[in-house]
Amino acid sequence: MTTRRVETSVAGLDTMLRGGFLPGTVILVRGAPGTGKTSLALQFLVEGARQGEPGLFVTFEEFPESLYRDAATLGFDLRALEATGMLRLLFTSPAVLLGQLQNPDSAIHATTGDGVIERAVIDSMTHFTRMTADAYQLRHIHTTVVNGLRREGITTLLLNEESPSDAQRTDPGGLAYLSDGIILLRYVEVESAIERAIVVLKLRGSDHAREIRHYRIQEGGLVVGDVFQHRGAILSGISRRD
Repeated sequence: MTTRRVETSVAGLDTMLRGGFLPGTVILVRGAPGTGKTSLALQFLVEGARQGEPGLFVTFEEFPESLYRDAATLGFDLRALEATGMLRLLFTSPAVLLGQLQNPDSAIHATTGDGVIERAVIDSMTHFTRMTADAYQLRHIHTTVVNGLRREGITTLLLNEESPSDAQRTDPGGLAYLSDGIILLRYVEVESAIERAIVVLKLRGSDHAREIRHYRIQEGGLVVGDVFQHRGAILSGISRRD
């Protein structure tokens, strides 16, 4: 039986995902600032609009004007998508979003409850860690967010900022465990030059490619290229020749 896939439109990534994400799943996109998390997210929403799947971009930090500008550098016109009803930008706070996901009468449920929104992006989950220093409370917050999005059947990207050293740390809020998939974007030093690497660490319910690939950011967004050849310790940030 063929399962429908939610395509990202990122050249090469959908191949790594065996066609795309499973509908209604929640995917964690991890990476340092500047690695292209927002670019990937915008591609995902623009592709949804192209396929007739309205999207929601929730931001805790960037004002809409900043997103319009950043999207324009990639060749995306967010204002036009908003005008057609294919995209909604929501500038809010983590506490307000959390309350909305818990309240069936909230504005976000008015947007998603009738099944109109099919794709969403949360930028970024890092802000929820500032709400509490307690690991159990953070786990409850993450569970509320993830289950709230799953309940609405929305295919969602959760953007999460990290430094290379974060990969070696524990996950006190259990976000990696709660998510259905994990995509890691990473800077890599190769022969005294900085390159970018992408890997799918997890995709619950589906097979996926496990190799680490090059990618670049250009007009239109991310483009995934070849596998890193004859290099080791890539995810450490400083690769070595095998």
